Amino acid sequence: MNLREQLVEICDLYPDLKLNFHYSFWETDFLRFYQSQINYNISKTSVSLSTTIYQGKKSYSFSLKDPTREKLLEKIEEVLPIIDHLPEDPDFVDLEDDKTRSSEKEKANNIEKVNLDTKIDILQKVADAVRPFDFKIYGTFICNYSTLYIINSNGLNKREISTPIYLECKAVSQKNEVTVLEVYGGENIGTFHEKKFISNLVNKVKAASGEVVDVEAGEYDVILAPRCIGEYFLNLESSMTAGSLDQKQSFFEGKLDTKVFPENVTIIDDPHHPDLINFDYNGDGRIYQKMPIIENGVYKNFIVDNYYGRKLKMERNGADGAALVMKPGGKTLKEMIGSIQKGLYISSLHYMNFINRKETSITGLTRDGTFLIKDGKITKVVNNLRFTEKISDIIKGITDIENEAVTIPFSDNYGEFGIYSAQMPHVKVKGFKISSSTRTV
Repeated sequence: MNLREQLVEICDLYPDLKLNFHYSFWETDFLRFYQSQINYNISKTSVSLSTTIYQGKKSYSFSLKDPTREKLLEKIEEVLPIIDHLPEDPDFVDLEDDKTRSSEKEKANNIEKVNLDTKIDILQKVADAVRPFDFKIYGTFICNYSTLYIINSNGLNKREISTPIYLECKAVSQKNEVTVLEVYGGENIGTFHEKKFISNLVNKVKAASGEVVDVEAGEYDVILAPRCIGEYFLNLESSMTAGSLDQKQSFFEGKLDTKVFPENVTIIDDPHHPDLINFDYNGDGRIYQKMPIIENGVYKNFIVDNYYGRKLKMERNGADGAALVMKPGGKTLKEMIGSIQKGLYISSLHYMNFINRKETSITGLTRDGTFLIKDGKITKVVNNLRFTEKISDIIKGITDIENEAVTIPFSDNYGEFGIYSAQMPHVKVKGFKISSSTRTV
């Protein structure tokens, strides 16, 4: 009997308890490159078991590495006396009880499909392409393969396979340390367009080879790259949860089915999108289904998990906010840049922190390529800038949206390298507030 089957049996051994298990097999092939050379390559595997025990309204959580039945039973007996002395959570009702399964499809292991030789070949071509401009490449190329089993005392016994790819390639000028970035992510290497990836990076390198200038604080018309608007929506996602609603920290409180953004803004949570990293279940084990979040500017749905769904008596919907897709618009990027007399192109963001989560006010820096737009053309490199803005105001300021979207991967880059993705277009925003220059690239 394997451990998955034993976990089901252990649930039956403790009829007076509620047990929730996340049993995970994870492996990675992690390649880091530095100054256009391979710095190191790590292959790593991990088997872990995350467990939460509920005794009435009291609970205790722990994790085991390389778990066995014996280790688990010993740990359960060890913590039971501890639980007796813990406070109750008066709002806990029950674990997830929806046993419906997804197709739980098999997935090819991308560690094998995108092996070390393939990675090195791709990176060598990228390095060769930027070398004539006196740039070198830095970054990471990660492939994971993991199997997660979600098992609990309410009869859930589900499996999810994930095999994400994450390539982050930063080109750095050897003259003045100006940086530009290109990324790729997904689960199907067939969607990786090598020539387009290299061409996009080389175009950014050419733009980054010019004069570096400062700009004054103030309001600007800006073009936000897909990575930027994606990060703003991912930060705003914390306001989209039932938990934030319960904690009185949601910008969207009282705004359900209300128009809050321009009509051209539509955001869907789509975990089965063919170009994104896909998911079968949310963290509770409920089927993760496609769901509109914002539709033509109207706020349509909160992300409702098991705990807060029961507490707030809201319909649990299984959404997770890990696969946001923004509907493209009708303008080309060239047209959007061409419409700006004086403004900025912002490639990437860094070190963002909320000032007031409910008001969506946030501070942060630009990085990896900020450019001055003058008379409809990108002209000069701009030193990195500080901004203090409300994400809600940025979205309200969207006037144009690009007619195509790209997949942007994001990674925690620690632990088991949690990788997820979003699909976003460029957007044009009026009145973006720059607070100061860092006077550095």
